[in-house]
Amino acid sequence: MIKDIATPARTREILDKHGFSFKKSLGQNFLIDTNILHRIADHADITSETGVIEVGPGIGALTEQLAKRAKKVVAFEIDQRLLPILADTLSPYKNVSIIHEDILKADVRKVIEEEFADCKEIVVCANLPYYVTTPIIMKLLEDRLPLQRIVVMLQKEVADRIAASPSTKEYGSLSIAVQYYTEAKTVMSVPKTVFVPQPNVDSAVIRLERRNSPQVQVQNEDYFFQVVRGSFVQRRKTILNNLMQTLPDGKARKPLIEQALAEASVDPRRRGESLSIGEFAVLSEKLNELLAPE
Repeated sequence: MIKDIATPARTREILDKHGFSFKKSLGQNFLIDTNILHRIADHADITSETGVIEVGPGIGALTEQLAKRAKKVVAFEIDQRLLPILADTLSPYKNVSIIHEDILKADVRKVIEEEFADCKEIVVCANLPYYVTTPIIMKLLEDRLPLQRIVVMLQKEVADRIAASPSTKEYGSLSIAVQYYTEAKTVMSVPKTVFVPQPNVDSAVIRLERRNSPQVQVQNEDYFFQVVRGSFVQRRKTILNNLMQTLPDGKARKPLIEQALAEASVDPRRRGESLSIGEFAVLSEKLNELLAPE
């Protein structure tokens, strides 16, 4: 009987055996609660036909649970010191591959083509390093990879922002960017007490289910996201003021911005946080029509 990695005693035993010390700069916090790992894997709906991508496997605590369920697991690990530990802890699982690479620099599409050709679906399931949570999620979405869902643990505050609804203090450009591509839902909370070392913040697990097509249709995606980001630059300012400040020649083109707001039925005194993704789509189309260079 193989003992689970994610118990306090086994984790300590593994760390001591390999003389491992945590690197704060890599945001390393290892889970020591097997029940929570089971629940995370449950939320990912993994079957024997699923290929799983993991980011930051640490000493293999979640990897182990994924390997027991999935057809294949490919984990990206940036810290070279963890490679021999993973080779040791995951030796019983022949369906696991570790790639020593930063996922932000990796050609993930190529990895998917090479590693998961015989899998019916591909999901991401990971305990993400908190300092790069948002860039990793946005890369996975913006690269339009063939992923069915993403189930990741991250800082609770970031999970709240991703899943937020309009007219809440958490709602912002990140909420819209992620919800444009996926249906986002926070599925569980994770207390700081189940990690070593203990982080300063509580965590949450978020499930992102890929939409068949983006939530709204826009002619120019880049411009849509530019308008969204610009609308939240100073949250306390009106949308008119923010757009005048952030769009090219915004102050000089105030009448055109006001016209676009009127045509989109958006009161210029509203704040960005009050607009739904649908309202942003209509507004960005109007702005693009009126402000696009000839």
